[in-house]
Amino acid sequence: MNIVDFDNIHRAYQRGADVLNGVTFSIGAGRVVGLVGKNGAGKTTLLRVAMGMLEAQQGAVRLFGLDPRRDPLEVKRRIGFVSEDQILPPFLKVEQVLDLHRGLFPTWDDSITRDLIDRFGIPAQTKIKALSKGQARQVALLCAVAHKPELLLLDEPAAGLDPASRRDFLETSIQLLNETGSTILFSSHYMSDVERLADRIVMLHEGRVLIDSELDELREHYSLALVPHNGGTSRTTLLSLEGCLGARDRSDALHAVFNLEPESTSRLLETELGITDLLCSRIALEDMFIELAGGQQ
Repeated sequence: MNIVDFDNIHRAYQRGADVLNGVTFSIGAGRVVGLVGKNGAGKTTLLRVAMGMLEAQQGAVRLFGLDPRRDPLEVKRRIGFVSEDQILPPFLKVEQVLDLHRGLFPTWDDSITRDLIDRFGIPAQTKIKALSKGQARQVALLCAVAHKPELLLLDEPAAGLDPASRRDFLETSIQLLNETGSTILFSSHYMSDVERLADRIVMLHEGRVLIDSELDELREHYSLALVPHNGGTSRTTLLSLEGCLGARDRSDALHAVFNLEPESTSRLLETELGITDLLCSRIALEDMFIELAGGQQ
């Protein structure tokens, strides 16, 4: 059984403007999936639908085979969640927040709690309102992982933190739970984090799944072709080719991303369009994100 199933999810905040427009993918047990896409692509909305905080207007979501809105208690006790705008009770001390969560989750592990308090240097007697943004994020993370959830959902949880804190934050949560077999779905704008931690990438663009691929496959089987302007080829022509995911008209050349190895992309462009004067190479995830975010039809 899959841990997460999104089936044709649609969600709009105003009529005729879908934020999610038919999102479909599943996640099996023990996988670490990076959810990427530019602002407005639908990442936060999708995770809120998964949490049962929003209702899909069409389609269905299942976590552990359950509907998160019809079975909220059963689902939420098996989930850890941290969001970019998450707010803990500012008037409570850290230890009181932890006690509150300890009472909510029967699987709470005090040894994990102590380890993370020591690792992050969290002041347990300090009120939440007196913590720095980074410390508050660390407390939220601790609350999300200390009960060893079967599923961890992270929605840009480390945005705004310095690079060292962000890396420590994400690596701690993902590595800790990955060792216990937890499934993890996290969104991030930082491609370096995604490449380091995820084993699969789902890219959303304008409410749809543009890419759903294993990270190793992305590294090996996707390419960027730089097509000279002097050949008369247009962006529209490139987009019409099988395997072309996006194309941008830039000052130096037409930039086209293909779901093909570089050699296959070169052969395709030569066979279909007679183009031989081009540069074709593998593409890093961050470059792919930039190219595709600006190169859609």
